[in-house]
Amino acid sequence: MTKGAVSEFMHHHYRHFNAASVVDAAKGYESHLNAGGKMLVSLAGAMSTAELGLSLAEMIRQDKVAIISCTGANLEEDIMNLIAHRHYKRVPNYRYLKPEEEAELAKNKYYRVTDTCIHDEAYNRIQEPLDALWEQAHANGERYFPHEYMYKMLLSGVLEQHYEIDPKNSWMLAAAHKNIPIIVPGWEDSAMGNHFTSLVIQGKMDALLVKTGIEYMVYLTDWYKNNSSGKGVGFFQIGGGIAGDFPICVVPMMNQDLGWTDVPYWSYFCQISDSTTSYGSYSGAVPNEKITWGKLDIHTPKFIIESDATIVAPLIFAWVLGW
Repeated sequence: MTKGAVSEFMHHHYRHFNAASVVDAAKGYESHLNAGGKMLVSLAGAMSTAELGLSLAEMIRQDKVAIISCTGANLEEDIMNLIAHRHYKRVPNYRYLKPEEEAELAKNKYYRVTDTCIHDEAYNRIQEPLDALWEQAHANGERYFPHEYMYKMLLSGVLEQHYEIDPKNSWMLAAAHKNIPIIVPGWEDSAMGNHFTSLVIQGKMDALLVKTGIEYMVYLTDWYKNNSSGKGVGFFQIGGGIAGDFPICVVPMMNQDLGWTDVPYWSYFCQISDSTTSYGSYSGAVPNEKITWGKLDIHTPKFIIESDATIVAPLIFAWVLGW
């Protein structure tokens, strides 16, 4: 593949330390795909509000991502950015805000995520169509995963009148069109998860309408079993937390708990994070430690990039895309 200006810049300048790790990880990602492998990408933090869709959506369209694991917040916030971007407020001086200024943002229904405030309008525009989908599922005696409800909403066209960014920059829209699997552990820890919980408490919805984390693990087990032959499945982890910790456990679960000793290990691993295990973060565990847990093999290509994911991930995606 002919490389573009971004990749050439990286190749020339990124020679040492974390910079070299970025290029090494990008080359490893590319080699894994070229050898016929597939890649899981996990999204922690606020990658959707950081507009990672600008590069991730094209990665999905070009089949550079086979499956995603993400938090409930990342699942919904990409859609919120798609349909309410003009209602957002950027606060470049967020580090210096006084508590009174934060309270003023809250009063005006702006919810801050680092330098970006999501306005309440974003939540309002997504809430009503989801309520309708949950009610329809209840009437039909159906149950779906959180991402499946989001896909139904996006593909129905009900949100198109509200698009406020170029839809090609929405990774969720790209994923919906490709119908790639998304694992969303702990979906309840999100705005729409909270909203759904409130409806259950009020007796307006049945909790069983939304499939659970255990069912997600079963779903992932079936997907991994059917996609790990040949070069296998790689694991590209952006940040830490449950988005990464949940899916990586599917391999030792199959090998150790189910006794399926022929299940291949994850065949590539890269983590972009500054987590440190001694601070209480399991997500900071170095790749070699994962060998002892039956997640990675001694020969698995392993990369650690201790840096800001909003800077690093788009660069690696740019390399893989040939930009």
